[in-house]
Amino acid sequence: MAMMPRMELRQGQSLVMTPQLLQAIKLLQLSHLELQSFVEGELERNPLLERGDEAGEPALPGAANEAVLAADQASYERAESLNTQEGIEGRLGTGLENVFQSEQPQVARLDSRGADSLPITGGAYGGNGGSFEDGPEGFESSLTAELSLHEHLAAQLDLAVASPAERLIGRHIIDGVDDAGYLAEPLTEIASRLGVDEARVEAVLRLVQGFDPSGVAARDVGECLAIQLRDRDRYDPAMQALLANLPLLAKRDYAALKRVCGVDDEDMADMVAEIRRLDPKPGRAFGGSAAETVVPDVFIRAAPDGSWLIDLNPDTLPRVLVNQTYHARVSRAARNDEDKAFIAECLQTANWLTRSLEQRARTILKVASEIVRQQDGFFAHGVEHLRPLNLKTVADAIGMHESTVSRVTSNKYLGCPRGVFEMKYFFSAAIAATGYGEAHSAEAVRYRIKQMIDEESASGILSDDAIVTRLKASGIDIARRTVAKYRESLRIPSSMERRREKLAMAGGGR
Repeated sequence: MAMMPRMELRQGQSLVMTPQLLQAIKLLQLSHLELQSFVEGELERNPLLERGDEAGEPALPGAANEAVLAADQASYERAESLNTQEGIEGRLGTGLENVFQSEQPQVARLDSRGADSLPITGGAYGGNGGSFEDGPEGFESSLTAELSLHEHLAAQLDLAVASPAERLIGRHIIDGVDDAGYLAEPLTEIASRLGVDEARVEAVLRLVQGFDPSGVAARDVGECLAIQLRDRDRYDPAMQALLANLPLLAKRDYAALKRVCGVDDEDMADMVAEIRRLDPKPGRAFGGSAAETVVPDVFIRAAPDGSWLIDLNPDTLPRVLVNQTYHARVSRAARNDEDKAFIAECLQTANWLTRSLEQRARTILKVASEIVRQQDGFFAHGVEHLRPLNLKTVADAIGMHESTVSRVTSNKYLGCPRGVFEMKYFFSAAIAATGYGEAHSAEAVRYRIKQMIDEESASGILSDDAIVTRLKASGIDIARRTVAKYRESLRIPSSMERRREKLAMAGGGR
């Protein structure tokens, strides 16, 4: 078979991901905080972009724009002439030395008693006595910042330890304490890093564990509770045995605990009450990383006619504009091809960003409107009326791809009279109904399971099988393992543990 070159013409389709398209896709999945950070970066990089609340008059196209530029130039020349000394003195009708006296150098002079005297100028709040500007630091010196846990422990360490070596070890121990107050770094690593004996690090750790708050720098929950009990003089052998068997306490197995600790019902109740009064996270009183408040991206309101009004939250939508007037001015001043290319690129990026932000807002509103239409029963009647919903259903209804809907609903929140919910909350798997009924939402079934368990009594604890029977009686076809999975996701203990807890609360202790 002979080989020879030849030309062929083929037709095909391919998706070209331009940088602008990638940016638009990226903007869809950003939360409003991430979006604000991204826009701030673009405002710093692109001189043609400006915030909407800082924008002046919009630029006029064509000949009108030329008139604006001419007017700007004339205003600039007039301002330059008025900013000269002659122009300012002419407007004020006096010399500058009579106006800006506070700008003149202050000269010390002697009063009649021979003491130095300087002119006194009133501050923002007047007076020379209780002024906010007294002192070298001013008003800012009276402001205080929240004390962190590490700063609180370091201050106690400086007072308790005089040896520089032990103080260095203590600093490394304090640096290893997390926001909850626990020592997250093993002592062996601290000793190896400092090149000291582990026993010496252990001794300094015992000292730090005596600091306020009680229980700090513990390595586990048992040690944290033991430190607090020692401070209260309640760490007896029975309590020591109880802390050694915390898994039994978590399971509410009080019968086994009584045998291990060698106490009766009354003593066991007192010991459990004492444990509950302790703080398993002593560091949380000092806070940690600042918690961010969830701000809804969309608001849902009930209309007088019974429908729903969907509005975008303007606080989560950064408003940026393209300064066309400034673009015309700098384009005219560009001297070489490099400057012209930079200005053209900035204009293209700015226009694309504004269009991407507008498209993002429209897409969020479109997806939110379809979610409200699909889940009308939830907004009107509650969680029990939540319908099964998937991304494909919403995507087909609004004519978009599933991946687009997935990006839009990521990190976005919806505020309604029932609270603030993540948009993905409304997408729930379907659980078949008995017979030919309509399928149920997994979230609604999970809520119904929690409702059943909350309403049970100590003498009527529901097992997973009993819950399955009740759900099937109400038209929900569900397996026992699914009930167990939903119960565990709600952090609800098993029926045996719930029975022990309710009997203990009722005073049975069995």
